[in-house]
Amino acid sequence: MKKTDPNTAQRPKNLRRLCLALLSGAAGMAALAPMGFAQAQSYPSKPITLVVPFPPGGPTDQVARVLAQKLTEQMGQSVVVDNKPGANGNIGGAQVAKAAGDGYTLLYNTSSITLSPALYKNLSYDVQKDLTPVALTAVVPLALVVHPSIPANTVREFVEYARANPDKLSYGSAGNGNVTHLAAFQFTKNLGIEATHVSYRGSAPADVDLVAGQIQFMTDTINSVMPFVNDKRLKLLAVTTAKRMSLFPNVPTLAETVMPGFEAGAWQGVMVPAKTPPELVQRLNAEINKALQSDEVRAKLAIQGAEPLGSTPEEYRTYIGKELQRWAGVVKSTGIKLD
Repeated sequence: MKKTDPNTAQRPKNLRRLCLALLSGAAGMAALAPMGFAQAQSYPSKPITLVVPFPPGGPTDQVARVLAQKLTEQMGQSVVVDNKPGANGNIGGAQVAKAAGDGYTLLYNTSSITLSPALYKNLSYDVQKDLTPVALTAVVPLALVVHPSIPANTVREFVEYARANPDKLSYGSAGNGNVTHLAAFQFTKNLGIEATHVSYRGSAPADVDLVAGQIQFMTDTINSVMPFVNDKRLKLLAVTTAKRMSLFPNVPTLAETVMPGFEAGAWQGVMVPAKTPPELVQRLNAEINKALQSDEVRAKLAIQGAEPLGSTPEEYRTYIGKELQRWAGVVKSTGIKLD
């Protein structure tokens, strides 16, 4: 009688088990695919929270609320702004990074999110690993503004006055390591000005002290200081754009006056927790870009001096990567550390 190899005898059974396992896995994957599609189709089914990591009334908050209102109209659910200021935007950033990736918690971030990794050694979240880019939204130029008591009406006059009065001037910012801080830091160091930096929890409280004369100058976002400039409570000496702004055609740029080649702005965008399904990221991206193309939104942003942008998630991811490299170099050159 012919003997049967026990290993050969087991092969059909093992093969059957393998096939059943593969079929079971395939069925599971097939079941998951329409779930993602269905989730995107039914989204949103409840209010969405848009975390703004800066105080109410500040430049970031102003743009975020314009966008939130339009998204509410488009999506049929309330998009509620939740201000979580502090630590240069990192308190709000950390909150969203740890939130559920279900599309109901969004982060309205600024350029500060690419400054923090170079400024803080012990961040509680990783910008590139714990958050997913959705879209660039807008960029707001910075402006050099001074208190009316300063006897200077041009950038050069201000530089001469500041040099003649070392350590008698102070400047504010929206937070340590914020772009409003780093731009002013570069300005003072490049031009040999000795001044004391005063950090605030956002632009709004800093502007209040500047108008009151508690500090003497700032490089703040144009939409934050514009009301005070218009009613003569602050003097606008220059803007940080490459070209002059259409809103203030008679105001020169820092590049054309005392800092050739200098350009800076406070860009903004939307990010979500890293585990957010791609379908929801794409849905949010489409809604945000649609809102930014609205004549109504563009008009409201123009009043604030903000320029609407828009992007794909991939374009925003690439942009963030480049900005991380750029600001790492700037922070290293300044020697600023916040830990």
